[in-house]
Amino acid sequence: MQSVRVTEEMWHHLLSLREGMVRPRVLSPDADVSCLPLYGPIARRNGPFVMAQVGQSLDGRVATPMGDAQDVSGCDGIAHLHRCRALVDAVVIGVGTVVADDPSLSVRAVPGRSPVRVVVDCNGRMPHRAKMLNDDGTPVVVIQADDVPRRNARHELISLPRQADGGLASRDILAALAERDLTAILVEGGANTISRFIDAQLIDRLHVSVSPIIIGSGPAGIRLAPIDRLSEARRPEVQIYNIGSDIVFDCNLRVDIRRVAASPDCEDVLMADTA
Repeated sequence: MQSVRVTEEMWHHLLSLREGMVRPRVLSPDADVSCLPLYGPIARRNGPFVMAQVGQSLDGRVATPMGDAQDVSGCDGIAHLHRCRALVDAVVIGVGTVVADDPSLSVRAVPGRSPVRVVVDCNGRMPHRAKMLNDDGTPVVVIQADDVPRRNARHELISLPRQADGGLASRDILAALAERDLTAILVEGGANTISRFIDAQLIDRLHVSVSPIIIGSGPAGIRLAPIDRLSEARRPEVQIYNIGSDIVFDCNLRVDIRRVAASPDCEDVLMADTA
């Protein structure tokens, strides 16, 4: 496990990388660069980049059964989430998260620019009184199915074809955002939205931020299709970071570490599939 400290000097260096400056802010010779492996892949612009972030308890819960998710992450976990927001172009959530939590999706815990806010709203449920629609913050983009009547609104509305399962294709969502020069994306919730992007194999990095609390019951942050055997489970390449109040598991979903079932006279082998 690596301990991470984000100094003011390093944070402004990361922000300069995020802006794609030809000459990023120069670091002093004794700069603490322990946060670069965690945040560098997000800040650097090497083409489209999609990440997801889940803040959860030790027992894998993101809220109580009544939906209280206010203090699941510790103060450093919240700062981590806001750093991720500040380093991307847009943050994506499902409309269920808007209805349940009414988030602003701004950057408050760290210096930086708030991302464009994107709501996946298949059936036109976006509340008119949602905080993000009335706070004069960064632009809001609502994406809904093309068979839902369009409403007059102050936010941008994108219509996409409805899929056979009733939802929208994650790949279509990313394509629509790319047309608007939004190519560094944070998928923040809820569980169904994150899971659809993971199932479509569109997530490059998944950050699971674990807070040292036990909730005991309640919803999980990821709900993928069920599997029968553990040999079918995803085994991403993982780096673990101590960020203070929380622990972050940085999962590279582009590198799948698979334990290959060997014949009785052979040993198990760990193999990396980077395809």
